[in-house]
Amino acid sequence: MSELTVDILTAEGKTSGKADLPAELFDVQTNIPLIHQVVVAQQAAARQGTHATKTRGDVRGGGIKPWRQKGTGRARHGSRRSPIWSGGGVAHGPQPRDYSQRTNKKMIAAAIRGALSDRARDGQVFVIDSIVTGETPSTKAALAAIAHVGDVSRLLVVLDREDDLAWLSLRNVPTVHALAVDQLNAYDILVNDSVLFTKAALDVFTAGPTKGKSVKAVATESEAAEAEETTK
Repeated sequence: MSELTVDILTAEGKTSGKADLPAELFDVQTNIPLIHQVVVAQQAAARQGTHATKTRGDVRGGGIKPWRQKGTGRARHGSRRSPIWSGGGVAHGPQPRDYSQRTNKKMIAAAIRGALSDRARDGQVFVIDSIVTGETPSTKAALAAIAHVGDVSRLLVVLDREDDLAWLSLRNVPTVHALAVDQLNAYDILVNDSVLFTKAALDVFTAGPTKGKSVKAVATESEAAEAEETTK
């Protein structure tokens, strides 16, 4: 693995420096079966699972036998609400259920790294200093800024949560999907052709738990350090 570097673009399309893309995040082997499992689990979790049909026991009526058992020449029936009757219940129809699948945090993080690495190897990961300059949001200015990365027909823009101007400027653009850096996921990376990080969002992402230690491990280390200082 080798560390990648990309140009940091300005809103005017000029280069303002270089940004390092850590190899452990942007140059790992892409595990396609793992990514598939994580994406399917994400799509399954989005299903409400509130579909329901009425069985013959739920449909109103059907208490009386339609006709007597013998002597009519017709087939015998015991209820007008059986599944073979019009207006009857549904046999083996869908019922409310939970579609969620179990995927742990390490699997999700590995899928994100694999998807980002695939985009980075294709040269489709970009970094921009800021999308909108000034103090007022502007969709026109935001589109002009992101146009410098090339085709923006399917672009994922990763933003810092504090970048209110960019959020307001991009929220109505149908070809751009703006996403908070802490909500980055494999599905949105794969469904878009290119990924554009703001410099602030990239700094947050590379410094986050995806890069190495978990939040629990960091908390344990901080507690140990505090205990060591107390004993001194």
